[in-house]
Amino acid sequence: MGIPGSGLAKGLAVTLRTMTRKSHTARYPDAQPELPPRTRGVIGLFEENCTVCMLCARECPDWCIYIDSHKETVPPAAPGGRERSRNVLDRFAIDFALCMYCGICIEVCPFDALFWSPEFEYAEEDIRDLTHERDKLREWMWTVPAPPALDPRAEEPKEIAAARKAADKLAAAEAAQAEAERGSGGTDRTDRTDRNGNGNGTENGNGAAS
Repeated sequence: MGIPGSGLAKGLAVTLRTMTRKSHTARYPDAQPELPPRTRGVIGLFEENCTVCMLCARECPDWCIYIDSHKETVPPAAPGGRERSRNVLDRFAIDFALCMYCGICIEVCPFDALFWSPEFEYAEEDIRDLTHERDKLREWMWTVPAPPALDPRAEEPKEIAAARKAADKLAAAEAAQAEAERGSGGTDRTDRTDRNGNGNGTENGNGAAS
């Protein structure tokens, strides 16, 4: 059994030590705070892992996760096999105006599709802009810190490799589309030049002959 009043004495000692120290104020936003790696800032979505199981939306205490999907028939992988259906994600949105940052959605996700990001600077003037759709949630994934490697010589985490592969594929598709649009524009101009040249020549020739 402790000495009566020892807890009060310890509390007063802490108060006296704190009173003699100079207060420190972080000059945000000029000086960015040093946040711990597991800071709960915003939630990132790795949609390649999402199977639309709806577990995160069902377990969310605030009901701030909105998910829409449709079923798609997948052909058999081998001849003679059976077709199967899979869920295709149409919408995944989180309303951060309602979110209380409990992290339940991240903990219950069985396929590692949701991650915490330490980013916290996403204030908006309109509360409706705090509902982040799938594309915005995907952008937050690039701010998620990589997990520490158990072995320095270990391979790159599959989540990061898959995200980089998806981003490279999307960038290549956009570049190919832009190149195709430039090529079609050049072809159209060439065709118009040919038609004008041929038409002028033919008409002038016909006119001269007539």
